[in-house]
Parts: sequence; C-alpha cells; structure tokens
Amino acid sequence: MNILYVCHRFPFPPKRGGKIRPFNMIRHFSEAGHKVTVCSLARSDDEAAEGRGIAPHCERFEMAVVSNPFQTLRMVARLPTPTPSSLGYFYSRDLQRAIDAALERERFDLIFVHCSSVAQYVEHVRDIPKILDFGDMDSQKWLEYGKYKPFPLSLGYRLEGAKLEREEKRLARCFDMSTATTRAEWETLESYGAAAHTDWFPNGVDATFFKPDAEGYDEDSLSFIGRMDYYPNQECMLEFCAKTFPLVRAKRPQAKLLIVGADPSPEIRRLGELPGVTVTGSVPDVRPYILRSAAMVAPLNIARGTQNKILEAMAMGVPVVTSPMGAGGVDALDEEHFLVGRTPEEYAHHALRIMGNPEERGRLARAGRERMLTNHDWSASMRRLDGIVERCIEAFHRERGPVAA
Repeated sequence: MNILYVCHRFPFPPKRGGKIRPFNMIRHFSEAGHKVTVCSLARSDDEAAEGRGIAPHCERFEMAVVSNPFQTLRMVARLPTPTPSSLGYFYSRDLQRAIDAALERERFDLIFVHCSSVAQYVEHVRDIPKILDFGDMDSQKWLEYGKYKPFPLSLGYRLEGAKLEREEKRLARCFDMSTATTRAEWETLESYGAAAHTDWFPNGVDATFFKPDAEGYDEDSLSFIGRMDYYPNQECMLEFCAKTFPLVRAKRPQAKLLIVGADPSPEIRRLGELPGVTVTGSVPDVRPYILRSAAMVAPLNIARGTQNKILEAMAMGVPVVTSPMGAGGVDALDEEHFLVGRTPEEYAHHALRIMGNPEERGRLARAGRERMLTNHDWSASMRRLDGIVERCIEAFHRERGPVAA
C-alpha cells in the first residue's frame, strides 16, 4: 500500500509521548513493505534537524517548520470563534500545500491521521480510505484542566474543551474509521455516536531498551519522570511534594525524590529547595534514574490515555505507585502489577511499603515487567492495527464502491 501519514508532532526521535505512538506505526507500516509518506510539523530548526532521522523508516517525509509565537497567535485568533484554538496551533499553510501536492502527485491507498488537531489537513478528501487515530480524546483533557485552573483560566479551558468535543464529533464523521489508545478513550469516542466505525489499539513499550539491570537500587529513592513543562506533570508533583512526600519523610527521614524531566517551570525548580527533593531538568537518558529508584511515582490527577512513563518503569522492573487516572490507560491490575493510591496517605503507604520491603519490591518488579511483555508489546498492538486497517479499507470499498485507479 501507499500510505499518507499525518501527525501533529514530527515523530522522530521518539522521545516523548506524542512521538512514540506515531513512530512505531510508521516503522511498522514500512517494515511490512508499505510505502509511507510522513507529513508533520517541527517547532524549531533543532527539532527539524533531529527529525530528518526518520528517513530510513519511511519512503519520504514532508516537514513544515513553524515558530511557537506565531502558532500561539493562530490560537488566540480563534478564541472568539467556534473553531478550537488547538487547530490553530497545529495549522501551517506550508504543510497544507505539501499535503495537497502529495495528493495531487500520487495515488494513496490509505490516509492515516494521528491526533484530531491535524485532521483538518485531509478532512476534505473523499476518494481515499481514511483513519483518524484520536489517541486520547483531547477535549476531555481540556475539560479536566478546567477543574484545576483558577478563574478565569478555568473558564477558558472549559470553553476550549467544549469546542474541541464538538469538533471531535464533526471530524469523526469525516473519516471512515476512528480509533483511540485505550478502551476507556474508545468508550468516550463511542459515546459520541458520530463515527462510522471505531476501535482501539494500545501503546506498547520497547522492552529490549527499557529493561532491568543488575546494578541494584537505592531503597530510599523515589523518582518521577516526565516533561516538566506539561501541566498535568507539574500539578501532580506540586501536590505530591506538598502533601505526600512529607508523610514519607516523617517515617523515612532519609527518603529522596528525583523529579526528572525537561523544561521545568520556575515553580517546579523551587521544589528542589525542599528537603530530599532534586529537580534535574533535561537528562541524556532517564533510565538510570528510574532503575536506581525503589519505586517510580505517578500520582496524576489529570491523565488521558496511556502514560508511557508507567509502561517504561514497569518494563525496567521498577514498581510503580500511581493514581486511578494514571492506571486507567495501562492493562495491569492494582496490587498485582502496580499499586494504586487515591489519597496522600495511600500514596505514602504504598511508597513506604516498597522502600522498606525488598521482597515486595521484587514481587512487583517481576510481575510488572512480565505484564508489559505480554500486554503492552508493540508487535501485538501493531497486529491489532493491521486488522483495523484491513477492516477500514474493506468497509470503504463495500460502502462506496471500488475507486478508479
């Protein structure tokens, strides 16, 4: 097949959540013998230079380099309109021209879009089967933000969430198949009653890259891994340091917390002034920080879809303490593969339970990695994707008739 693949962040290198899922799809399609043209955005010259490393994994790529200030102006311009600001942030005339030229130049057998914010580039195409992989239902994340942000920001987030939910329903009607990352996200998609066909396929984890080692761990150390310019990560660490970590330190005064992730805000950097807390900023490789920890904590109050940080820690044989929101996107069981807390007291209890009990840590480490190998394997997820693609194309030709060559 000849596939046009459109995504909202240039999918190489696959070092963050928004890039990992599309990269694994692109690589899979190419390894299966399909020709893939990748179309996406880069937000700096450095990102563009790195992104060119996608070349061995696709037939060709089209990249539009945009600037954050200009894209922010696009967002602001849409505030008084019914159009979600998110669509403005991810729109580029250059990318639209490149996609239009590709569609004019050659015949594609499938258009695959990852993320609703870039569905706008191909929503008008009617003569090619199209799949929209929402991944997470972004509208629900914006609506959740509205519960945590102060007024009047909360009003803005709720308005954007409502506009985006309406847009998600409209876009679902423009595609032949709509998919999501988890069963919970799929249920939200299904509840819209807008898509012709729906399904879901999970994120995986590279268990050969994220794997245990034999160097041991620090029984007093906890870690949190994630980009620290991302509001859900900021919010959960601010609350954890204010309410949970003091409870851990009260029972275990030597306890340490490592907050590891790029671009920490000034408020997050100030957490490094608290006893036992270290804020690292960007690091070349997160794996040593996780591997040396007794546990990785992910007490997320705002979370949609699958948290890759949880998959990666479990694949490395490091126990995870998380929230119901964080656990919702992972195919694993509380108390068997990881520990789920709901209050600061429960988070502290779970963390201390792991830190003070090597046998319990070992049990969770083994069970967590085994679950990743069986239930979050990329090859299994991609086989599921292959079935989705096949059903989409069959339904397209059945419902619309064969397309002339």
